[in-house]
Amino acid sequence: MKVNRHIPDNRRRRGTLNIPNMLTISRFVLIPVYLVIFFSGHIQVAFLILLAAGLTDILDGYIARTRGLVTPVGVMLDPLADKCMMIAVILSLLITGMIPWQAAAAIFIRDLGMIMGSAFFHFRGKLTVPANVMGKLTTVLYYFAILFIVFHLDFAMTYLWFVIGVSFLTSFIYIFQFLLLNRRAKIK
Repeated sequence: MKVNRHIPDNRRRRGTLNIPNMLTISRFVLIPVYLVIFFSGHIQVAFLILLAAGLTDILDGYIARTRGLVTPVGVMLDPLADKCMMIAVILSLLITGMIPWQAAAAIFIRDLGMIMGSAFFHFRGKLTVPANVMGKLTTVLYYFAILFIVFHLDFAMTYLWFVIGVSFLTSFIYIFQFLLLNRRAKIK
């Protein structure tokens, strides 16, 4: 198993089935739960499922960092779980006409690009950039945008477009960090 060099030696763990990774996997399980509840007409309850997924995201990261349970699998799965949940949420909002297709397309292009890029470079042996403060902030901003949309607040669409802009800025920061990380790895 290839271990990412950006995970400090004292934080590497060989076992991938640990509590943080199980919490990450639970977010994948919550995706169909969210969709069933959302499309059965219980949109506010579905939002609570989304919040539960968000809490597992915070909890898995905290436990992984404080208990020394950061794994390469977790570094890869954590942002993938976030993006898959967000894609499911945006798709549900699009299908029900709660957001315009242009906003959904912008979000899908960004998230699918990030997923495909991360997977492509991970399987080519490149170092991956773990989730950082900007990525987590973007996720929180999306949660607020969804909250505003679900509760039909007047400024919800304006706020959503603002968050989409922030998410693209975050992507450019990730790309820069990825290039810098791999350039440094090549020098060593």
